[in-house]
Amino acid sequence: MINVTIYNYEKRPLKDEKEAIVSFLSEHMDQYGDKPEDISKAFDYAMREGAAPGGLVITSHRGDDNTITAAAIVNKTGMSGYIPENILVYIATRKDQRGKGIANFMMNCIVELTQGDIALHVEPDNPAKGLYEKLGFTNKYHEMRLTKTKA
Repeated sequence: MINVTIYNYEKRPLKDEKEAIVSFLSEHMDQYGDKPEDISKAFDYAMREGAAPGGLVITSHRGDDNTITAAAIVNKTGMSGYIPENILVYIATRKDQRGKGIANFMMNCIVELTQGDIALHVEPDNPAKGLYEKLGFTNKYHEMRLTKTKA
C-alpha cells in the first residue's frame, strides 16, 4: 500500500518535513534536478509564499517506517488556455523503489488533485518520458531559453 501526504496552502508541512522533501528531490532527481535552494523556491511557491498562486506538494511513503518513496511539486501558473493552469516542476522516485509503479501512482494523484491542464518539462533522454506519454502528455513545443548574465 502506498501512503500519500498532500501539502498545500491549507495544510503546510513542518520545517523538518519541508527540508526532508527538498533534500529527497535534490538527491533522487539525479542529473535532471536542480539545486536545493531552487527546489525550495518552488516548494514555497506551492505554499503561496508571497504573491504566488500556490500549488501542491505530494509525497508517498513506505508504511513500515514512513520513508519517502516519491515526491512531487506542482505550481499553479495563474493562467489558463494559452498556458496550462499547472506545471509539474519536480517529481522523483527513490532510487531503490523505481520500477514499482510509484511514479505512475503519483502522476495519477497529481492529475486528480489539480484543476486544469498540466505542463511539465522533460529531457529527451529521461526514462520518465515514456510514462508521461502513456498518461497522455504530448510534446507541443521545443523549449528554448535565453539565460541573461547578471551585470
